[in-house]
Amino acid sequence: MGDGLYLGRQVDPGSGAVGDRLDLDPADLLTHGLIVGMTGSGKTGLAIVLLEELLRQGVPVLAIDPKGDLANLLLLFETLDAASFEPWVDAEAARREGKDVKTAAADTAAAWKKGLADWGLGPGDIVALKKAHDAVVFTPGSRAGVPLNVLQSLDAPAVPFDSAEEDLRDEIQAIVSGLLGLVRVEADPLQSPPAVFLATLIERSWRAGKGLSLEGLIGQVAEPPFDKIGALPLETAFPRKDRQSLMMALNNLLASPSFESWREGEPLDVDRMLRAPDGRPRLAIVSTAHLADEERVFVTALVLDKVKTWMRRQGGTTELRALVYMDEVFGYFPPHPANPPTKRPLLTLLKQARAQGVGVVLATQNPVDLDYKGLANMGTWMVGTLQTQQDRERLESG
Repeated sequence: MGDGLYLGRQVDPGSGAVGDRLDLDPADLLTHGLIVGMTGSGKTGLAIVLLEELLRQGVPVLAIDPKGDLANLLLLFETLDAASFEPWVDAEAARREGKDVKTAAADTAAAWKKGLADWGLGPGDIVALKKAHDAVVFTPGSRAGVPLNVLQSLDAPAVPFDSAEEDLRDEIQAIVSGLLGLVRVEADPLQSPPAVFLATLIERSWRAGKGLSLEGLIGQVAEPPFDKIGALPLETAFPRKDRQSLMMALNNLLASPSFESWREGEPLDVDRMLRAPDGRPRLAIVSTAHLADEERVFVTALVLDKVKTWMRRQGGTTELRALVYMDEVFGYFPPHPANPPTKRPLLTLLKQARAQGVGVVLATQNPVDLDYKGLANMGTWMVGTLQTQQDRERLESG
């Protein structure tokens, strides 16, 4: 086996002949990466191989999964026998092929054995990979996987506010934008009075070293602990009737039975997400496929801001310490002037995370959907079939 990430073998495009191994140096991902190609071109397959290879080499991965495909990374069948595949066989698809489930499972197991063997891999490699890492699928807002306590993020930060003021304010913006998005309130962090008001409440508490529960935040909306916002009286900047409307919207959210799952589960702690209790590297998949659009943006922005704050606390290194992967980044990192809450932390990570050993890999169908400043900070491009001339020109110019 080589020392790099084994991504496949070189292929002669004319004859189809398979040649030498293709190994990627993990350190190349310190300058980040892009996986791009139209539907069906193999983006997710390549990503799964890349992430498995990183885990095999001891590099933890935090993967944000808007489509729900990455949980397949947990399907590691050590013996590659038919019984392991049987629970995952699509009975209807097997029926259309004239097979029962057991026959389809046996055929699938045989295909996997042969396919892996063709690339020099076997059950021993699967056993080694499985032992080398831990894996968890986090499902914020749902008990389908491991719930993620997103609202625990209102807890006071572990460091003095002044020591990480910029990053903590970014976290506050992500929390406020998310909460207001959930109650369908305009959430521009600079222009929206509710956003400015909530951000002021949270920052005031955090500067005092105090955390907030959602109940506590609602109480402060009802009875604010200050009478001015900036240079203006509170009643001018955000009148009482508007505060009462916000209070009722947040209280209705709190009282909703469907919201209970947002308040339970594991804390959004990047150290815990990247390492198992026994120290093994972890594959932490944050699945958002089950969420509404505004909920996905809320969770993704909050996770990315937490990663950014965590990254700042790490010492410098020239080795890959961890990888952040996002599958299908469309809508989360758009070109100017669009500015969703996810864009700022992504751009910061792409510009600054290398020094702390954190790599970022993004996957998308259309390169025109990405901010050009982000493309300029991605050193490794893995390109599949591109359907439009506009996409090809965007990559060529990059």
